[in-house]
Amino acid sequence: MLTPEILMQTLVDETRLRCVMLVMSETELCVCEFGYALGEVQPKISRHLGKLRESKVMQDRRTGQWVHYRLHPELPPWAKRMLEAVAQGLEGAEIYKGDLERLRTMPDRPGRCFESGSREIEQA
Repeated sequence: MLTPEILMQTLVDETRLRCVMLVMSETELCVCEFGYALGEVQPKISRHLGKLRESKVMQDRRTGQWVHYRLHPELPPWAKRMLEAVAQGLEGAEIYKGDLERLRTMPDRPGRCFESGSREIEQA
């Protein structure tokens, strides 16, 4: 069960926070997209995404060799509000803008089942 303490402990790591901010902007991303956007190697990204999955902040979906991540559909309303507030507070921060710019210029991005682009977290 996700608690405020678990959410805060999970997001204290910058790489995990950057992953959450990216997925909030893009709805769903594969591991290679996170790696490209953050400029990190796949094992490091996978380790952080695993922690996000274990804490129930994100959920994964496997399609062949691809593993896609999105926010967990059963996030409690308080967690959704908290993530929205964090995203609003980080809006315009250079590191997060740079992550999005790199992602959007990634050559040969894998196809995803969701449309890219901004979205708001659905209110429960």
